[in-house]
Amino acid sequence: MVPRVARTDRERSSVPVPEQSDQPQTLIAEPERQVRAMLRALREHVVAHSEHVGARFPEEARKIHYGEAEGRSIYGEASPAEARALIEEGIEVAAIPILPDDRN
Repeated sequence: MVPRVARTDRERSSVPVPEQSDQPQTLIAEPERQVRAMLRALREHVVAHSEHVGARFPEEARKIHYGEAEGRSIYGEASPAEARALIEEGIEVAAIPILPDDRN
């Protein structure tokens, strides 16, 4: 076996080294970047124009649907089972995903 030894009599080819950043970077395709931007804009619109009811979301949605509370836009948290039950009752709900960037 012959060892590979770098020659010193020739000039090395310079390979560009990417700049190091303190911020972590992810490689995201352009279509996914656009979808994420639209989801972020949707979430911002909902937050700006709706009332946050937190974990009371299923109860508040039922009250609004059955006329026991004033009709208004709300958002909050519900388990998949609670969301399914609301849909089965004919109450319109939609899940808006939380993007990984928004959690950090």
